[in-house]
Amino acid sequence: MTATSPLAAPPSGPAVSRGRLLARRLPFDFAIVSVFNLAIALLLTYLVRVDSSFVENLVFSLCIGSLVWLIADGGRILLWGENSPPKLPFFVLLAVANSIGWYLGVGAATRLLGIPPGKFAITQVKSTSGFLIFFIVTCASITWFFWNRARLQQLMAEAATEKARAAAIEQQATQAQLQLLQAQIEPHMLFNTLATLQTLISIDAGRAQRMLEQLIHYLRATLSSSRAASTTLAQEFALMDAYLGLMSVRMGARLRYTLALPEELRALALPPMLLQPLVENAIRHGLEPHIDGGDIRVEARRDGAWLRLTVADTGLGLNASGPVATAGGGVGLANVRERLQALYGGAARFSLSPNPAGGALARLDLPLSPPLAPLP
Repeated sequence: MTATSPLAAPPSGPAVSRGRLLARRLPFDFAIVSVFNLAIALLLTYLVRVDSSFVENLVFSLCIGSLVWLIADGGRILLWGENSPPKLPFFVLLAVANSIGWYLGVGAATRLLGIPPGKFAITQVKSTSGFLIFFIVTCASITWFFWNRARLQQLMAEAATEKARAAAIEQQATQAQLQLLQAQIEPHMLFNTLATLQTLISIDAGRAQRMLEQLIHYLRATLSSSRAASTTLAQEFALMDAYLGLMSVRMGARLRYTLALPEELRALALPPMLLQPLVENAIRHGLEPHIDGGDIRVEARRDGAWLRLTVADTGLGLNASGPVATAGGGVGLANVRERLQALYGGAARFSLSPNPAGGALARLDLPLSPPLAPLP
């Protein structure tokens, strides 16, 4: 008795993969070869006019042609797989396949028809030169078919490889674009915060200390998500909490904020730092220039097949003078639009409109899963 290791791997490698390739193609290839064999039987019966019936010619053609195909194409796949075979070895394989296929095919056909091999009538043609021409043309056609098929398969494999390489390059370019756009978000806010810190250190050291602590808290939250390809809504809202906490130290009682994230959406994945440009835009152009400041509410909710993210403020609104006067103006909002286009194509939507309670309302609609439904 021979013991078999439970960890023994199943047979694999080029021989197994080529064997599977051959088995997968056999039915389709046999159908193509049968059409060739039918055409040959018709030509032998009605054009070359051999002294045998159409049924006999068809049986001989099917037996000989199928065996020649099986040896030639099967040998090509087993020897070279999807690759284009070398010319000289391939022609040698065809010559061997024609010889063996002819010999075995004639033997099989005579047995199927119940006729003696000596009375094989397919060679008893009325025109010897016509039969020779037909035989040469047939062999050349078979050779041309198999050779061009191998070449076509190689070209298809090369095209698939090139397509995959082009897709990888496009993905790398898109990723590089996203990283560049994402990197534009952070310096703008950091420069403003550091400038405020520089001022506060000389006039209000305690407040400067609190702002520095909030800045450290914000940077820790940013570190885990700003360079990632994706984040979760919980992490994104934690980042907004740290950012708005930093801004509340800077603006004091003039800034009031609310974060609304349902529990069932906390683990939902999305691209990082989509909300920060919207929140920063609301503070910089809406709340900070407003004498009384105002409220800002960041909310996430599911609406059918869509995730809806909103940033609503009660600041100066879209009719105020300055960069926010034009809906969608500013580097931050342009950044959001470019990132959405790169990530979702035309599937995601961004809008900036007046807030019914005063101020501005920024809204992102992101598809949760395909198929995409029309936006409500």
